[in-house]
Amino acid sequence: MKKQFFQASALVLTVALLPATTSAISAVDANTYREMEQFMSVFDRVRNDYVDDVDDADLIKGAINGMLASLDPHSSFLDARDFENLRTQTDGNYGGLGLSVTMEDGAVKVIAPFKDTPADKAGVKAGDYITHIDGALIYGGTLDEAVKEMRGKPGTPIKLTIVRPGRDKPFDVSMNRAIIDLKPVTWEVKDNVGVISLNSFSADVGADVKAAIVG
Repeated sequence: MKKQFFQASALVLTVALLPATTSAISAVDANTYREMEQFMSVFDRVRNDYVDDVDDADLIKGAINGMLASLDPHSSFLDARDFENLRTQTDGNYGGLGLSVTMEDGAVKVIAPFKDTPADKAGVKAGDYITHIDGALIYGGTLDEAVKEMRGKPGTPIKLTIVRPGRDKPFDVSMNRAIIDLKPVTWEVKDNVGVISLNSFSADVGADVKAAIVG
């Protein structure tokens, strides 16, 4: 009898909790919908009233990146083009010049050339600014566009116009694209101390670090 009582009580308790659980889920959904309505309200206001014309895709991508950035410094959204660039980098080789570049005030700035690459052999230096590629102005464009122009079929020629701090006039540098075999790990021995430098991440980083330790 007592066992039946507890079973019945448990059943009643479970049934009693169902409305509360359903109500809580509904409240969460309602709050989410209100937040989404607020987002769409801001989205429409920017589209209609911002001082410059804006692209819907750019706004949505910016919102997604903002959402992920609020989680931690390492989460980000990659569209198809960004993913392809990342895959090229992590694969460890591509047809290009061997430059690490960034965007600074609308200009493409060289962070550093990779050792023994076409850019390194042609004399491109860290701190150089690239203003033209094959005579076409790239100032004011995007970094992705500039990188895409610099990459290409190995053996094809390319001309960069360089502005170098300390020199009065821009100058041209010509070279041929080549397969860039990135060396994400370098090592050397200084005063009987082994120094391993991890320059970037690629598919071969683990094996390269192991080789550096063994070697």
